[in-house]
Amino acid sequence: MQLTPQEEQIYAVLSRILVEDFEVPAEKISLDGRLYEDYDIDSIDAVDMIVQLKPHLGRRRVKSEDFRQVRTLGDVVRVVGEVLSRPESASEADAG
Repeated sequence: MQLTPQEEQIYAVLSRILVEDFEVPAEKISLDGRLYEDYDIDSIDAVDMIVQLKPHLGRRRVKSEDFRQVRTLGDVVRVVGEVLSRPESASEADAG
């Protein structure tokens, strides 16, 4: 998977979150890493990870349906990249 510069930034932020907050060894982190099997990230942890991404999303919100098919860290990077490509709107800011 070839990453855009924006996706590289997302990957860096997610990697930091995994290391600092979920105590995943840095050497285990890869785009192919499976959230549950490799990093022991369950659905509650995934929500926590998204909450930690909020400062990087501006007024955009990640919807639960955005993450239904997410299985790997690369999937998360892709979905967050898609969220960031959406225009910011005041109504989304008010809803958060």
